[in-house]
Amino acid sequence: MRVPSLILSATVATLATGPALAESSILVQSTTSTANSGLYDHILPIFTEMSGIEVNVVAVGTGQAIRNAQNCDADVLLVHAKASEEAFVDAGYGVSRADLMYNDFVIVGPDTDPAGIARGADATAALTAISTAETLFASRGDDSGTHKKEVSLWADAGIDPTTASGSWYRETGSGMGATLNAGVGMSAYVMTDRATWISFGNKGDFDIAVEGDPALFNQYGVILVNPEQCPSVNAEDGQSFINWLLSQDGQAAIDSYTRDGQQLFFPNAG
Repeated sequence: MRVPSLILSATVATLATGPALAESSILVQSTTSTANSGLYDHILPIFTEMSGIEVNVVAVGTGQAIRNAQNCDADVLLVHAKASEEAFVDAGYGVSRADLMYNDFVIVGPDTDPAGIARGADATAALTAISTAETLFASRGDDSGTHKKEVSLWADAGIDPTTASGSWYRETGSGMGATLNAGVGMSAYVMTDRATWISFGNKGDFDIAVEGDPALFNQYGVILVNPEQCPSVNAEDGQSFINWLLSQDGQAAIDSYTRDGQQLFFPNAG
């Protein structure tokens, strides 16, 4: 049963027609990057004007979004951790998963570059250098899609940074924006999705240090929560939203969103 009072993040309801004119509504459990980047502010009014369906978004880390959807507190799940998404569907919580769009992760750091990784394109080599030099690294540590990717990259490098938790490896347990703020404040390297970095306003003396590694690819997926598992799901309107996102019009809306002249997400449905 859906319990709105348990929502863990501010709900973003973005409408072109206004709440009074919306014919129905759906709830989307979403990763934070799609909300914090402003993407929903761009695309949801287009969908609502066309469909009359209000889309309410709860923006949390991917792990929490999946748990919320498993608790039937969602009609649609939109996150970025493909293995976890496929497990969600395989367990019967989702009807099916579709690729929606992608961007990439980057490692950012201070211009002093204490680990000597600037202008690099090898993520595991960069993490190895950070570990070897024991320079500060701020991790979300929150089971988000970004954190899951970071953990996998440390594993690829053969390093368990949690053994240095509290020394050079700092786990914030917070969202991407808060972790970036912490990283900038302590001059610590941070791994972030590019969309959040482009939208982030407190860059200080930080810049992208590592980018372009295929291992930093960041795929987003969309899933209808299974009404057989969660009878409260608004399956008809949720599927309408998914169909639009995957359609030529929805993909064009995603493709057209930019910040400071930079495209943040690249549609790849189908």
